[in-house]
This record gives sequence, C-alpha cells and structure tokens, in this order.
Amino acid sequence: MSALILPSRRLFLAAAALGTAHFTVKGAFADDLTRTPKQTEGPFYPDKLPLDTDNDLLVLNDSLTPAVGTVAHLTGTVTDVKGTPVRNALVEIWQCDGNGVYLHSKDSGKKPDQQDKHFQGFGRFLTGGKGEYYFRTIKPVAYPGRTPHIHVKVKKGGTELLCTQCFNKGEKQNDRDGVIRSIKDPKQLAVCMVDWQAVEGSKAGELQGRFDIVLGVTPAEKG
Repeated sequence: MSALILPSRRLFLAAAALGTAHFTVKGAFADDLTRTPKQTEGPFYPDKLPLDTDNDLLVLNDSLTPAVGTVAHLTGTVTDVKGTPVRNALVEIWQCDGNGVYLHSKDSGKKPDQQDKHFQGFGRFLTGGKGEYYFRTIKPVAYPGRTPHIHVKVKKGGTELLCTQCFNKGEKQNDRDGVIRSIKDPKQLAVCMVDWQAVEGSKAGELQGRFDIVLGVTPAEKG
C-alpha cells in the first residue's frame, strides 16, 4: 500500500457511503471558530513507524485479517479560525489497539502477546481542497489510567501546527481523565468530543464520527 494517502476518489467514495461527502466548513466567513486545544503528545507516538502508514488502520499491509474492534470512520476538516480550509496539511492519528496496546516499543514491546498484530496503530492523510480528511479505524478504547481517545497531529511543510486528542462523547471515564480535566474552556472541550453514530445500513455495526480541527496559527501559504 502507499505510505501516504492523497486526496482522491477513494476518500470521496468512502465519505459518500457514510453520508458525509459534503465536508462543509462550519462557520466559514463568520465569527472566529473555537480553536482546537493543544494537548499532550503522550509517551506513545510510534518510535518505529509501520511499513503501512495509510488512512486505513484496519488492514495492515496485505493481510486478510482485519483488526479487532468496532469499525469507526473518522472524518473532518482542517481550517483556520476564520473557517478557511488548510489544504495539503498532513494529518496523523495514532491510538491503542482494541486490547489497549500502543504501537511503541515501550508498550507493545512489553506486551507482545496482547498486541493486535493486525491493527496498524498509526495513519496519515493529506488534506484536500476543502481541508478534508478521512480515516478508517476502530472506536477508541480505554487503557489503564486513560479514557478512550485518539491522538492527532497536523503538520505542513515540515512544521508541526498542532498536537491534540479527541474523545468519545458521553464516555463515563471522561470526567476522571487528567488530560480532559486540563481543558478549562468549555467550548474547547466540546470540540474535542466525537459523537459516534451508527452507519446507516451497516450490518457490522460500523460507526461514523466527525472531528473538525481549527488551527490558531497557520502558515501564510495554505495552497
């Protein structure tokens, strides 16, 4: 598989199947949007990237065995505070597998028997003309000490623009999570919550959710 998925027909077909192909930019040309808060990278950004780093975290390389977990389609846009799309931004996500194990030598290296070897654990996507991105992954699960979450980074031109996290809306453990409790602005907290909804017609119980990323500072060149 390609190491980097570019904006393509694949994204739009996937999004259309979920009923999210519009990728509209909320609040464009209106008041400033709520900035997505910066959050800790944590200790488990992959110290050795997988050979496959595309936007489908459920199928690793040419394996026919999918990852364990509830299939979740994560979509969204990357914009500045005025709603202007940030094109050609590299969005990266990483998360633990369905067994609570990260793709990192200090975690998976210590739990080889627990790691889901079929979960990619990390993916990348280059935003399109409307700042849109798409990932197919699993609904995040908890591990000791943390509520379920997905880590997200946005980069452009070799510069890291934001490192943040998104969470399952309504998760019981959210109230006790230290990272969530560090977000003091209620509006910023709200934009970090993903409201997972059932994909209509899916017999496998697939979910879809949206996480729009609003950058406080962007490069002068957005093209």
